[in-house]
Amino acid sequence: MRNRVGLVLIFTLICVGALIPAFSQVRPVLLPTEDTVNGFMKYTFGYDPGTTWKIIKIQTSPYGLAEADVTVAQKDQAPNFYRLLIAPDGTHVIVGDVIPFGEKPYAPARKLLDEGAKGPSKGPAAAAVTIVEFSDFQCPHCKEAQPAIDKLLAGHPDIKFVFQNFPLAMHDWARKAASYADCVAQAGKPTAFWKFSGDVFEAQAQITASNADEKLTAIADGAGLKGADIATCAASPATDGHVQKSIDLGNSAEVTSTPTFFINGRKVGNLTGVPDNVMTEILDFHSKEGK
Repeated sequence: MRNRVGLVLIFTLICVGALIPAFSQVRPVLLPTEDTVNGFMKYTFGYDPGTTWKIIKIQTSPYGLAEADVTVAQKDQAPNFYRLLIAPDGTHVIVGDVIPFGEKPYAPARKLLDEGAKGPSKGPAAAAVTIVEFSDFQCPHCKEAQPAIDKLLAGHPDIKFVFQNFPLAMHDWARKAASYADCVAQAGKPTAFWKFSGDVFEAQAQITASNADEKLTAIADGAGLKGADIATCAASPATDGHVQKSIDLGNSAEVTSTPTFFINGRKVGNLTGVPDNVMTEILDFHSKEGK
């Protein structure tokens, strides 16, 4: 965690200066080349031989700026995702999330998720507060978040919780696990899905790209389903389409890393970083909104 904070501080110190003049200029969006982005990353992190990075994509962002999405990994640690928003002058960059603004800033995301988040759920259907999680079965931070989720739901049974698949492209068996999970959910046995998902997270360290089918089939068997049928379902194009639809929903909600949680449309990132008293205050606030 300390190293991650260090990365954020380094980025902040290097990247934030002199942005207002840059944004005041109206120009066509010019995308940087991979060489330019790699050069920036080299001069930012190249001093540390244990740090590596990878460019995920370079595109025009929804905010009218050039965007470069990268992952940065330090030795023996999981990579972290960073979104670089390049100012129109091409010489300054903002690192981090662009958050919603307005009188009701979370309303668009809430509407999007109320309409599109149809994954497995717990809690009352008409709950005043809905938490949507976008998760990746291969993500160690997602595994670490599970006890916090269980504790939160146990203490707030009036909340609706929705699970959405969001396998990251950099993980080599996450999308397959998402397909299995989708098929387990389709089986119509809610307890089976939550047992399956919990057992996959528990077995995370033992699952590899080469043994994923064997392990996931066995876990489906252990959840009270016929694993062979789940495996057949997981291999179908229709199931992959379901997973892609969940990924598309996450992209529309500007999910860039896992786990990402939304409370009535309010993005809070990983719940494990929010103190219990603060989380209770957030939940109480959103339970009263609109009343």
